[in-house]
Amino acid sequence: MANIKPDHVMDACGLFCPEPVMLLHNRVREIAPGETLQVLATDPSTQRDIPKFCTFLGHELLSQEVESDQFRYLIRKGAG
Repeated sequence: MANIKPDHVMDACGLFCPEPVMLLHNRVREIAPGETLQVLATDPSTQRDIPKFCTFLGHELLSQEVESDQFRYLIRKGAG
């Protein structure tokens, strides 16, 4: 993820399912296709939910990392 600087950052730390994905859904609507969004979260369920969200809605999951108790995702918004 160090090679790509995200266009936007969303902090969902401290939130639990389904809040991180609900926030992500709203935030993705606000950004332009092709822009990147870094998501920070502490809920382990995001490891399952965010990749499924991206697949279902046609966004590209560029990276998924875990550091200590924080999960980081880099998503590129799809055209659709």
